[in-house]
Amino acid sequence: MIVNFALSFIFASLALSSPLTSSNPLGLGGQFDVFARNVAISSGCSTTGTASCHNTSAVSNTCCFEAPGGLILQTQFWDTDPSTGPSNSWTIHGLWPDNCDGTFSENCDPSRDQSAITSLLESAGATSTLSFMQTYWKNDPDDGSDEELWSHEWDTHGTCYSTLEPSCLPSGSPSGTDAVAFYETVVRLFQTLPTYTWLANQGITPSSSTTHTLTSLENALAAEAGVTPMLTCDGSNLNEIAWYFNLKGSIIDGTFVPIDSPVDSDCPSSGIKYPLKTGSPVSTTSVSSTTTTTTTTGTPTSTGTPGPLPTKAMIVAIHNGAQVGGLLTLGTWSTQTLATMTLAGSTSSFTMTSSKGSCGVSGGELTCGSGVSATSFTAISSGGSLLVASGGSTAFSSSAVPSGETVETVFTGSSEAQTYTLAIVST
Repeated sequence: MIVNFALSFIFASLALSSPLTSSNPLGLGGQFDVFARNVAISSGCSTTGTASCHNTSAVSNTCCFEAPGGLILQTQFWDTDPSTGPSNSWTIHGLWPDNCDGTFSENCDPSRDQSAITSLLESAGATSTLSFMQTYWKNDPDDGSDEELWSHEWDTHGTCYSTLEPSCLPSGSPSGTDAVAFYETVVRLFQTLPTYTWLANQGITPSSSTTHTLTSLENALAAEAGVTPMLTCDGSNLNEIAWYFNLKGSIIDGTFVPIDSPVDSDCPSSGIKYPLKTGSPVSTTSVSSTTTTTTTTGTPTSTGTPGPLPTKAMIVAIHNGAQVGGLLTLGTWSTQTLATMTLAGSTSSFTMTSSKGSCGVSGGELTCGSGVSATSFTAISSGGSLLVASGGSTAFSSSAVPSGETVETVFTGSSEAQTYTLAIVST
């Protein structure tokens, strides 16, 4: 199942929509602190300039501007014969840098090929990224091992990103840092694209008998994502999707700007099947300001009354009725990949610990770290969710809403300009 799309169009112009940052609207079995967030690796590039494929003149600094491969596809599988991955999630295929005219290059630098991806990620400390890949980045067993697919995707596509050239990396970066950054970005972007849940939200779930029109599938996904992807079918069976982007900045830490697919879907106009997978579902959680929804079968169902305090959880920020990131390991608010917190106690009194140390409030500021004195929080039920409360109040605030790589200090109460609540989402 190692393929690429044959593109024959001329890419003239694409309308930009709102930038997609690294929030995870689904959770996909738990968000993960990844290597790029725990170890100092940064492109040093701005994300406020022109998006790839939208420059009007040649760009000299291709460390901070993806070229020529500025038309980026995040591709996902829906494998059913044989089934791979969770039964309630699509799986990762890859992240491909097509040229702006629709052509593409492959295997751009064999000297940077990688074959032992597990060892590479473990050596880099990217074990959370690896763990996620082992569940959500699956190869067809008839085509080889998962590791072979991971290696193929880096060798074939990852080595073609201009912003991942070794000369673009921070000085002194170990060999293989380019590949580690690639895998982390693939995981982080995939976490923002919950295709299964978006279809389920529109009433479309796998079935052994139901058929769909291509228009209904595309319209359902566009209603959720704001852009139309490219769908691919194997005969009448839906089996792959491609989400298209331009990029501001570097593939390491840039802003992905979602766009409509410039390529028509490769499916029949009607009679499309979305077949069932065998295997087990994973717990996948989405959060709104009033409800927490847990999906373990084909259709999302409200949890109703919140259950007991989980021992492992993400702390998700709800701002103006929508999920906007959550807490990182230092207790800051961000739209980057969220921390998994350890909660100890009960809803009436619990402590919270990240991988950095205990979390506590001092002078009205929330922090987590090795020298922080733990604060006792409470969990208050609200509309089917468990909200973190400090001093009896569920209000938290920051001076601004984070985006991209920015993080914001979290304060208790509503003294700052942006007020929100923090929902506890079991992992």
